Amino acid sequence: MKTNRTRSQERILKLLKTQKRSLSAQDIHSKLRRCDQPLGLATVYRSLDALKQEGIIIVRTLANGESVYSCLQQDQHHLNCVKCGTSIPINECPIHDLEDKLQEYHKFKVFYHTLEFFGVCDGCIL
Repeated sequence: MKTNRTRSQERILKLLKTQKRSLSAQDIHSKLRRCDQPLGLATVYRSLDALKQEGIIIVRTLANGESVYSCLQQDQHHLNCVKCGTSIPINECPIHDLEDKLQEYHKFKVFYHTLEFFGVCDGCIL
């Protein structure tokens, strides 16, 4: 569902498309300021919310409670260490069949899904 995006939303989307990792709203705010494209932090949050509702960016909540944003490229799955904050990507997905069934049964369009596991990594267990 394509909507008319604001210049702020387009700037943020363009920035996210160039990143290899997810960014927090603060990161986005700082990067735009360094590129001489400053936006107020409240505008960054509003724009991120609109892009999320459009289904073209993903928001993940890390173990420390911080939200990070990335472009919608594929579903994301991670193991998250609650001690050191390490986030390890998981490549396989056990719930694609469930997603298809939910869309069919509930007549609901799924933009993306995330699968997050929280625990302690090898380095922190010792």
